Amino acid sequence: MKLATWNVNSLSVRLPQLLEWLQAHPVDAIVLQETKLTDDKFPHEALSAAGYHAQWFGQRTYNGVALLSRQPVADVQRNIPGFEDPQARVIAGSLPCADGQPLRFIGGYFPNGQAPGSEKFAYKMAWLEALREWLKAQLVEYPRLVLGGDFNIAPEDRDVHDPVAWAGQIHCTPEERAHFQALAGLGLADAFRLFDQPPRLWSWWDYRNLAFRKNQGLRIDHILVSEALRPLVRGCLIDKAPRKNERPSDHAPVVVELDC
Repeated sequence: MKLATWNVNSLSVRLPQLLEWLQAHPVDAIVLQETKLTDDKFPHEALSAAGYHAQWFGQRTYNGVALLSRQPVADVQRNIPGFEDPQARVIAGSLPCADGQPLRFIGGYFPNGQAPGSEKFAYKMAWLEALREWLKAQLVEYPRLVLGGDFNIAPEDRDVHDPVAWAGQIHCTPEERAHFQALAGLGLADAFRLFDQPPRLWSWWDYRNLAFRKNQGLRIDHILVSEALRPLVRGCLIDKAPRKNERPSDHAPVVVELDC
């Protein structure tokens, strides 16, 4: 089974690129972030024609998430239960596996946070706290769980092209990194770091200052796997190729392969 996550940064703009990528990389399921579409504008017919069932949760102009899968998903959840939030940031569903055991796939568009000390940073901290509490319960109900998405957190200095310049900045603050470690404390492992990886691999590059050409990026898109799935992980990679497209998303897809 192959699962992926991709912040497409406007599905209306990037739909042809997504369809092209899915044709070349027919993953079993993918979670999308920043679809930036209201629900009535979601292109479910085009995705169905490409062989994917779709669950989506959008809003006008900002945010928006979706879960695409080869097989229908069950027990769909939109946003974090009990956490009042007008922003469309979470979608989850249970995937059928060949061995008959369900796999819970959760996609999240984590808040950016803007800057330490801001109201948006406080919202990010509260959101992360609510997410962690919900995941505790989800892991009890679904021991085989995958959390993917744009986390807007670079977990370590090796996930940043210039750790000195980014020290204490948004995505790299001690508070954000502590929350990432708290997810690890639940038993969720960073699938990318389960394998030896070449240095200086990022999943996001700013559109400005020729950042992609200079390879000045951050690794802020992640796939975490539960303890029950960790022995089944066969590989995890970042596909930089779509970032070379004309009018690309500023993020690259991340793909994990599981032996289930």
